Amino acid sequence: MFGCQCFYWKKRDLLAPSEPETYSLPAPLPQLPQGQGFASGKINLGELEVVKISRFKFIWSTNLQDEKKGVTFYKPVGIPDGFYKLGHYCQSNDQPFRGFVLVVREIPSESEAAHFSIHVASPALREPLDYTLVWCSNDRNEESPEGCGFFWLPQAPKGYKSMGYLVTHSPKKPKLDKVRCVRADLTDRCENYQVILNVSTRFSEFPFQVWSTRPYHRGMLGKGVSVGTFSCNSCWTPGQELPIACLKNLDPTLHAMPNCDQIHALINHYGPTVFFHPDEIYLPSSVSWFFKNGALLFKKGDLVGEPIDIDGSNLPSGGRNDGEFWTDLPTGDRRNSVKLGNIGSAKLYVHVKPALGGTFNDIAMWIFCPFNGPATLKVGYMNIALSKIGQHVGDWEHFTLRICNFTGELWSIYFSQHSGGVWVNAYDLDFIQGNKAIVYSSKSGHASFPHPGTYIQGSAKLGIGIRNDASSSNFYVDSSTHYELVAAEYLGDGVVAEPGWLQFMRKWGPTIVYDSRTELDKFINILPMMLRYSVQNIFYKLPVELYGEEGPTGPKEKNNWVGDERG
Repeated sequence: MFGCQCFYWKKRDLLAPSEPETYSLPAPLPQLPQGQGFASGKINLGELEVVKISRFKFIWSTNLQDEKKGVTFYKPVGIPDGFYKLGHYCQSNDQPFRGFVLVVREIPSESEAAHFSIHVASPALREPLDYTLVWCSNDRNEESPEGCGFFWLPQAPKGYKSMGYLVTHSPKKPKLDKVRCVRADLTDRCENYQVILNVSTRFSEFPFQVWSTRPYHRGMLGKGVSVGTFSCNSCWTPGQELPIACLKNLDPTLHAMPNCDQIHALINHYGPTVFFHPDEIYLPSSVSWFFKNGALLFKKGDLVGEPIDIDGSNLPSGGRNDGEFWTDLPTGDRRNSVKLGNIGSAKLYVHVKPALGGTFNDIAMWIFCPFNGPATLKVGYMNIALSKIGQHVGDWEHFTLRICNFTGELWSIYFSQHSGGVWVNAYDLDFIQGNKAIVYSSKSGHASFPHPGTYIQGSAKLGIGIRNDASSSNFYVDSSTHYELVAAEYLGDGVVAEPGWLQFMRKWGPTIVYDSRTELDKFINILPMMLRYSVQNIFYKLPVELYGEEGPTGPKEKNNWVGDERG
């Protein structure tokens, strides 16, 4: 029937609310200084104008045996006159309702905004030619399909792209005027991001998955714009291009990004408080304090370091991390005291950049610690403080606030954790005051976490790996007041004066190689035989940075300075 696979699925209670209650931040949104297009509710993308819709009406829901494990599908409502939807929205039932889809209209060709893209005779938007039924669910009763879910892919005309799927609760095809396809040159490639629904062969002869999507080309230079729709399929393989696309921002002015005054207002309103562990020894400092208190610049082949000017003006500028230069702690008695940092001088160094094609902005906040302490191993109930493994001079860590350019609303925060990290939605954050979240910095390693606790880098299931302990304490830095804006390239040359030290592309600490395997092997050899293999296997998969001392490169040399975060 309809070319789809049908299987038993418990129907959801029909009394479900037709319009869900949307999650709101703890406090009202900030009052912002005037600007061009930031937080105005709409964004021009060149030939298209888009509006973010966050009001929805219930269509259909899965429900397996546990309602919280189900997924609900919605259609946008309250669409402004002249705008068209691109697809439907869905989300899991086990999280607060907070989502959006974009609706779109074509900008008249004579308008200034439309001149940013090469004018093509074909209209920017067209109705689909037809729909293809991708999948359906009907309780194995082919004679009574009403009330079941039917998933439709719009068939775009030649030269156009579909942007999302439609869901209905009957086998009747949606009307063609219910959705629009977008001319291909105004679109960009999108990719599957996170699984929302996974129907295994336990319930169906053929598996079926629903994914959230995101632009394939992301980061500061990426033009892809997330539409907010989902993708679904029965046989997708990683790397395969999807039958739907995302939009592309062809407006080079990025008019929806915040201006300088608005940036400061956003930081004052949303800036998190960074808590360090109560037993933390190696606290942060400002970069200028580090330089003022004796930090040295070394050149390859020289045994004696050169004192660094307080503003870093004598650091080599530009180039790449070629190993020719590095910084180090001062020598003599001051070495150990500078290791400990100076939290009174500490501040967050802020980089603001476009995200998701300029429909969001990322406020990346970098913090510097003169020293990263040695790691602590956890094996079951045993905790072993290591003498060297994991330590190094200089430590740059960061977290990133993602702000919606339609509304000025905090959407999520990225928590950087060693060589990776995780995005956390606003509804899963801890807040300390108003809309200011909390960032917990782990003991010794300074990785960022959204909640207090012990996080294992290794195998959390077995309880074997490197400990990351995070907790609140009297050691903290309030980023809403203790910060310095160091870069916002989209504002133009000279608008934000970048400090000299930001151009230092080499390492902020020396490279020291030592036989850390010996220290690990001594520990492994005293374990019971039944644990040795598991522990050894996990430890040897940990990052190589744990097996020697190597200072990090500065913020601007990181790939997420221009690119997207790793998560």
